[in-house]
Formats: sequence, C-alpha cells, structure tokens
Amino acid sequence: MRTIAILPLKSFDLAKQRLAGALGNGARQALVNAMFQDVLAALRRVERIEAIAVVTANTTAARAAAVENVPVLDDPDEAGHDEAALIGVRHALAEGFDRVLLIAGDTPLIDAGEVDALLDGCAAERLGLAVIPDRHGTGTNGLLIAPPDAVAPSFGPGSRERHLRLAAEAGVTARAVDVPSLAPDLDTPEDLDALTALLADPAFRARAPVTRGALLQLDRVRASAEAASGRPPAA
Repeated sequence: MRTIAILPLKSFDLAKQRLAGALGNGARQALVNAMFQDVLAALRRVERIEAIAVVTANTTAARAAAVENVPVLDDPDEAGHDEAALIGVRHALAEGFDRVLLIAGDTPLIDAGEVDALLDGCAAERLGLAVIPDRHGTGTNGLLIAPPDAVAPSFGPGSRERHLRLAAEAGVTARAVDVPSLAPDLDTPEDLDALTALLADPAFRARAPVTRGALLQLDRVRASAEAASGRPPAA
C-alpha cells in the first residue's frame, strides 16, 4: 500500500504554551525544533513510508524539511492541528496514496522499526483507522487512515475514544494500536520530566539525539543562571 507520512507542525512561537511556566519562549522554540528534527529523521528511516510531507507556516521548519528534500505544505491560517492534518490528507488524496500516517511532531523517541511493524500489521488486518494513543491512553499521537479520507482527524483531549467513535459511525474498521516509542509526547512540565528521564535511560541512548542535545543545553543554561544568582543548582 502506498503510504505517506504527514507531520503537522505549529509555528514554534505558538507551540507548547502549557510549558511557559517551565521554559521561556526561546527555550520552547528550540526544543520544538529539536523534536521536529528527530521525528523527521526517524520517519525517513521507515521502509514502508513512500513519502513524507510537513504541514507548517514556520520558516525554520520549512528550511529543515527542504534540506531533507521533504515537501512543505503551507498552513497559512494556522487554524489548529485538525485543519493542518486535513491539508495533509488532501495532499495524500491528490497524490494517489492509499493511506496516510499523521504523526505528532513532539514524539522524538519514535522508532522506525516500530512504525514499520505498525504499517505491516494494519495492512494485514485491513484496518481503516489505527489510533496510536499517548502515554496517558486518552490522547492521540498518531493516526493511520486508509483511505486517507476514511475518517476526519479530531485531535485534542479525549481524542483516542473520539476517533474510535467516529470510525464506528462511518462504518470503518478501527482499533487503538499501542506503539511504545510514540507514546511519550511533550505538552506539560510533567511530560518534560518524563521525557528527560527516558532520555537518561541507556536503553534510549541512540534515540532523539537533537532533542537530547537541546535538553542538555537547557540544563547548562539553567545551571549558569543559578550560579550567577548565587542559588544552589536544582536537584
């Protein structure tokens, strides 16, 4: 089956507002950019993906995609994640793809082998929709839709069950499929702590190198600021 991966991405200065209490605007932008680069690099290693496209209005992300020869679909209105995903779905239909894989840009631990297994398994089951949950089991970090317009994406809180309900209403065969490397994402300070802990695990040493570097840089900046202020380093 011809498969395209779509990576919708907000402008970096609009992304991750819930982290504002833990990270300044510049730090958030750097971290979002790092995660995007890791996700894009991992998707390029997935054998069953024929093409990738990035949906964004962000010029930094667009330049990074262009370096990798990945097409960029403009998102001029930035009306939200669902609308950006639909730009990708329309592109997939226009290009004749059999299915579309929508992936969140804040899942830097993504493993190419796990994604290939997902694609093979869903093709064997003839699933019209595979919902990939977040680590809490309630949100959605990925959608595999065949054909690309079988079910309209509806991300946000509670989206795991909402996607399954929409599939049932449309008569589309669907189920939630756990993909461990796609479960961790980054929306809250608690997610940041969880991601940092995972990257410290030797089992993930080869994962997310750009994100790892961005987090190390943040730690150095914090330590320098604390030293300058005379405060003891944070534990």
